[in-house]
Amino acid sequence: MKKITLASGALAATAALALAGCAGGTPSEPVDRGDITLTITDTLSETSAPVYQEVYDACAAEIGIAGVEATHVAGSGHIAKLLQQIASRDLPDVVMIDNPDVQQIASSGALSPLTEYGIDTADFPEGVIAAGSYDGELYGVAPMVNSLGLIYNVELLEAAGVEVPTTWDELREAAQALTQGSTYGIAFSAANSFEGTWQFLPWMWSNGGNEDDLTSPEVVGALEFVTSLVQDGSASASVVGWSQNDVTDQFIAGNAAMMINGPWNLPRLTSAEGLEFEITTIPVPNAGDDVVAPLGGETFTVPVNEDSAVQEAAGAFVACLAQDEHQITMAAGRGGVPSSPSAGAAAIEANPYIAAFVDTVATARARTGLLGEAWPDAATKIYTAVQIALTGQQSPEAALEQVAG
Repeated sequence: MKKITLASGALAATAALALAGCAGGTPSEPVDRGDITLTITDTLSETSAPVYQEVYDACAAEIGIAGVEATHVAGSGHIAKLLQQIASRDLPDVVMIDNPDVQQIASSGALSPLTEYGIDTADFPEGVIAAGSYDGELYGVAPMVNSLGLIYNVELLEAAGVEVPTTWDELREAAQALTQGSTYGIAFSAANSFEGTWQFLPWMWSNGGNEDDLTSPEVVGALEFVTSLVQDGSASASVVGWSQNDVTDQFIAGNAAMMINGPWNLPRLTSAEGLEFEITTIPVPNAGDDVVAPLGGETFTVPVNEDSAVQEAAGAFVACLAQDEHQITMAAGRGGVPSSPSAGAAAIEANPYIAAFVDTVATARARTGLLGEAWPDAATKIYTAVQIALTGQQSPEAALEQVAG
């Protein structure tokens, strides 16, 4: 696994001085912050907010501030509100930002580089760093991340005498053998949204394709493979309208023997009566290839603040959130994977189901890593091509040529 540190030049000196007095990113010498209450805006739901609040309170006590006032803004309204706050210079002290949006916000100059606060990310996988970076600087750190894996019904595979697939050919054969009666061999989301792009990326990236050349043989080959699963009846034609939650519904109902999905589904899967499932990494084109899947997860950022004491406290707070123990707590409560390998290994001990996701995160890629702020345009072209091909309007090659323009 490649490990990198982004601190450089003057920032490297700042980070080195900060780390000299840090343990896990928290100053060892007391700092008088007792009159500071940090404001934070996150994207949490009512279900996950209490788990994060527990960590917020622990970090507030650890860095010696009076407390944390959290506002939860889920969904697309979060970025819209954040852009309004940037325009009015009224940002909270700490902001959670979904990793594909970090570059857009950082490019506005509203965020401060996290290397200023001595946050040690040397052990984080490259994809996690790239997801929170803009123009060579780290602006967002994700204590918890996620990706995609192949989740399968153990009973159905055993009954059909099917081995767990590891390559595309094996997956195609397994899906065909598992398609019986009302049960399809595999389910996935190919929705007309960024969700559809997210689910297509493991096939495209693992096959060597990239978003800067959508007409390459590698991208065409990936779309041909996915299209073949629908054309031969191994996957339902309805995948073009299914969200990832819909895919989980199909799997739990027994309408799919395998599915492509993420760790956020684990609470639903483990509570489903009579369901025995296991999780493995997504099959790759050829034996020995690395799976390259997209990296999900929200980052914590520190906006520029006229009050330097508050900004420094916000940096110390984010550094605290990145500690292994807090990564594990947030990942377990949210259905994710700790970002650092050491925290991931500890989390596997408590929940073996996430092992495949921990492995996948090690080689996962940031969606904005190649195109930066231009990623949303490419993502739109990708899910549009997937829709065209899977609905039979055009061949995969023609569909990709059409969207590439």
